[in-house]
Amino acid sequence: QVQLVESGGGEVQAGDSLRLTCVASGRIFRSYTMGWFRQAPGAEREFVAGIMWNTANTYYKDSVKGRFTISRDNAKNTVYLQMNSLKPEDTAVYYCTADRATDYIRSKPGEYDYWGQGTQVTVSS
Repeated sequence: QVQLVESGGGEVQAGDSLRLTCVASGRIFRSYTMGWFRQAPGAEREFVAGIMWNTANTYYKDSVKGRFTISRDNAKNTVYLQMNSLKPEDTAVYYCTADRATDYIRSKPGEYDYWGQGTQVTVSS
């Protein structure tokens, strides 16, 4: 069993930065693919970024490429999402997620096995 706890959300102005942190419990964290999803009010949950266990492979939603960076520290059981140049359309609840599969980074919510409770990010114009 893996438990995920997110932190780092908040209210910022457009153009500001935030770094989300997700701490995972479970000694096999380092083998999992990790991801970040987000869900805005009235919208479906959408993929934002993912990173494989070896940290070499990452994948991003097109609209966040060049602005967001996902990284992980397996020694600390932690995954990060650095968000720069934030826009009002980035406003959402952000969820950390883990996938036991290790072959490629998936982008559908149903393909992930574990979820955090989410952290709110609000970007005002």
